[in-house]
Amino acid sequence: MIYPIVKYGNPVLEKPAEPVTEFGDDLKKLVEDMFESMYAARGVGLAAPQIGISKRLAVIDITFKEDPNARLVLANPEIIHKEGRHKQSEGCLSIPEFREELSRAKKVTVRAQDENGKWFEKTGEELLARAFLHETDHLNGKLYLSHLSALKRDLIKRKIRKLVKAGEWG
Repeated sequence: MIYPIVKYGNPVLEKPAEPVTEFGDDLKKLVEDMFESMYAARGVGLAAPQIGISKRLAVIDITFKEDPNARLVLANPEIIHKEGRHKQSEGCLSIPEFREELSRAKKVTVRAQDENGKWFEKTGEELLARAFLHETDHLNGKLYLSHLSALKRDLIKRKIRKLVKAGEWG
């Protein structure tokens, strides 16, 4: 099932998500639906709050279906190590059509549970590191806009308000 992506302005995106406590068939189905929804939206990462579900769950595939082994499920993820800096254009499925240069850690290690509840650690660099940080931010109720300067953030928010007023956002 493909879920619609929740857009900026929806309160679910700005509050910390609830921990995943049950690892069963319902979670596995949600994970598959999240991958399907992410691919349909042409993304490389998707957090459960982005489909309106306040759970600490995210899926990532930076190869966008090219490598089935690259699919990652992060339940209850925590960033346990960051190093270096890397500047790159970043966007968000919940804030479509906006991209900004953003400096983030170049190498990141995350500790999380898979869809079966098994704990693991994974280190990623550049795009994968960025995806770990971006999706974990979502689960903490933060959007990438919070990493921008106040001026850039206000400019984007103003443009979104105009889109809302024009009925082109939502």
